[in-house]
Amino acid sequence: MTQSSPAAERASGSSFYFGMRILPRAQREAMYEIYSFCRAVDDIADDAGPREARRRALEQWRADIGAIYAGTPPAHLASLAQAVRAFNLEQGDFLAVIAGMEMDVVADIRAPDRTTLDLYCDRVACAVGRLSVRVFGMEREAGLALAHHLGRALQLTNILRDLDEDAALGRLYLPREALQAAGIASTEPAEVIAHPAIARPCAAIVSLASAEFASARAIMAKCPRRVVRAPRIMGEAYYLILQRLIARGFAPPRERVRLPKGKFLFIVLRNLI
Repeated sequence: MTQSSPAAERASGSSFYFGMRILPRAQREAMYEIYSFCRAVDDIADDAGPREARRRALEQWRADIGAIYAGTPPAHLASLAQAVRAFNLEQGDFLAVIAGMEMDVVADIRAPDRTTLDLYCDRVACAVGRLSVRVFGMEREAGLALAHHLGRALQLTNILRDLDEDAALGRLYLPREALQAAGIASTEPAEVIAHPAIARPCAAIVSLASAEFASARAIMAKCPRRVVRAPRIMGEAYYLILQRLIARGFAPPRERVRLPKGKFLFIVLRNLI
């Protein structure tokens, strides 16, 4: 029996695991390493410890990524360094992810303006997409476009799904402009998500996410199916989550929306056949 790598074990709990699992071995292992990196820096951002300690931990990750590209990777990142070499992954994308996580560390994000939200989405989601499409082997222009649109679609869906969890951490990612348009003056997370008009700013994010999903599908429709099989699975799964969120509604109390494993497996099988 083949022993799973530490990165693969960490990825096994991800909603993206089955999408990664179908890839050829070299691509699969590279995606596990990218996921493991993202999980590590995300855990730092979400840790309840002192901000300065978390900032230093992210700074260490910057140094470690720099060491990989200088040809002197830390021993514990040897597999990530191998993925970097094999797929010519760009250092700037790793650093963008770290910078995105740092936005949550420096201060809790609360009702950012649209420009700040766009920057956050680019760093924590689209940059991951830019790393991923290189592993998938997509042509550069189409890959960058897919990373932009699908990354935003997934992150906006996450924002809608995680309203209560984020508020418990003191965070609120709904854009200030959407709150003001709905007549919500507060930016206090607990107050906003309990507001009677909460459905209106959420509807604005639903509209944005839906448009991004449509753009992503249009890009993938023009690409060889084998190249976009994994992102297609991820996109279909998250689009279904978005539809379930819409059906549930956004007024409190909000039951958490999850995609059953069986449904996810059905999406995987449908894309494999």
